[in-house]
Formats: sequence, structure tokens, C-alpha cells
Amino acid sequence: MFASLPLTALRAFESASRLLSFKAAAEELSVTPTAVSHQIRALENWLGVPLFERLPRQVRLTESGERLFRSLHGALLEVAQSVDTLRPQRSGTNLTISTTAAFAALWLVPRLGRFYARHPNINLRLDTHCEVIDLHQDASVDLVLRYSLDDYPNLYGLCLFDESFGVYGSPEQVALASGRVPTLISVHWHNSKLYAHGWEAWCAQSGENWLAAQPAVREYDEEHYALQAAIAGQGLVLASNILVSESVANGLLLPYRGDIQVDGAGYSALCVPGRERHPPVRAFFAWLQEETRLSGLLPRSQPSAAPAERLPM
Repeated sequence: MFASLPLTALRAFESASRLLSFKAAAEELSVTPTAVSHQIRALENWLGVPLFERLPRQVRLTESGERLFRSLHGALLEVAQSVDTLRPQRSGTNLTISTTAAFAALWLVPRLGRFYARHPNINLRLDTHCEVIDLHQDASVDLVLRYSLDDYPNLYGLCLFDESFGVYGSPEQVALASGRVPTLISVHWHNSKLYAHGWEAWCAQSGENWLAAQPAVREYDEEHYALQAAIAGQGLVLASNILVSESVANGLLLPYRGDIQVDGAGYSALCVPGRERHPPVRAFFAWLQEETRLSGLLPRSQPSAAPAERLPM
């Protein structure tokens, strides 16, 4: 049934497609770039269609190449994971998760102790860089935790919870805010489409005329810096109910007019279809579902599935 499949050429094609480089594929496969080029040319002749556009100093998948890569990558990944389950269990298993620095610091890391206690043999690595990543191209990342307005039709997804924004401050600042215009603490979002004009929206809902009084505004590039400023009593912060949850639970911050909330987007856990069956990924998904239930912050909807991007918060 599979005797006629050019498996060596298909493996070379998968590597070159994922890395978008014949040279990088050759290094991964421990062969020469010429050998990779010959294998892919032979595969193109066998199929009767071009798989790559050869451009100066780079290659790009054709439409046919893109179709083949999508199915082939998933199939080889499933084979590799099936084979891995038959091997004797190693002392530790690696799991790489990509998310934003703010979500890692303010929500994920404070809860990871419960995951480690349950799965002591899983070595978890957090990647908090903000460059764009396509999970179908980068096999080094097992799953991503993302805050986004987008759908994800090509990925396996678990919707964690939806976010809203409220105003929070230290107990002293919250008490003073009812009698005077406070200093406002805000975050400069790198991706403005995710949430823009936050203070304007909150003030419009609450009826507070703080902006008309031209208050002092302190702006930070990251949520955890803004929350630390609020904890230190430097003003009131407009913050995510997800990211502020630990500080509120510890009594470091209190909500100011907590009934006033501005809708945000949602958090999802995403991976390449098939990888959710890999034991460490499956364990992490199960743990996330339990933590979501414990938080009481259930999502309004389930995600459909697009190639995930690292979207700076």
C-alpha cells in the first residue's frame, strides 16, 4: 500500500517546508543542501507539480506545496508521537509553552506549583518572546497561550476565559478616589486593535469626568509594571480582571466601582492538530481546564481555529 511512497523525499520536503530553507533542512537531516534539493526535485517530478518557488536566497511554497505540507506535517507528527509512546519512559519530558510576559508573570507562574506537584517529570519551558510564530512552521513550541480577537481554524484550541477591564488600586488610593481625581495608570498596547481607548470607555460607562479634568497619566509598556505601580499607591490602574486576579486575591489591590467593566477579548490555548494527544500537552490542557474552573472565569464561547501569532499584549 505504501511501497511506492518516496518517504525520504517526503521527509526532506517536510523539513524544508517547515524551515523554508534547503540549507537548514540539510543541517536538520545531516545531509548536504544538494541532497535535499535533489530529493525535492525528484518529489516534484513524481507528483508532476512544483512544490517550491526558487527565489534569490530563499524558497517559498507554492499552493500545491502548502497543501502537501499541511497534511504531511500532521501525519509525520502523529507517527513520531506514536513511536515515542512505545519507548521506555524517560526521567523527564520537555514541554515548551509560548505566551506573553504579562500573562506568564501575572496568571500562569503563580499557579504552576500545582502543575509541577501533579507532573514532577515534565520540564516546562516558557517562551515569552513577542515575535510572530506560525505553529505549523515552528515545531519547537508545543502550545501557545494567546489573548486575541481572532479565530483559529487551522489549530486545535481550548477557550480558557474571556477578559474584561476594570479599575483597581491600593486600598488607600481606592478610598481617596471618591473625593478627588486620581492619577491614572495605563498600558501602552503594542497591538492597538486588541484594546484601544480603555480609559475613555470606562469613564463613559461609569460617568466619571476624570479625563475632562486632565489628570496625571502614568503609562507603562507592560501590564505587570502598571500593576506594580498601582500596588505601590501611585494611582488607579485600568487592568484585566484575569491579570489582576492574584493581586486582588492577596489584598494588594481592590476594585474601584467593580460593577463597571469594559469587555476585552479572550484567552485560548492552541496547538497543531494532533499534538494535543502528546502526553505532556494533554496533561497541560487538562490542568488548564481545571484551573479555569477553579477561577470561575468561564469563556462565553469556544474558539474556532488560524495560524496562531504571538500577539504582544
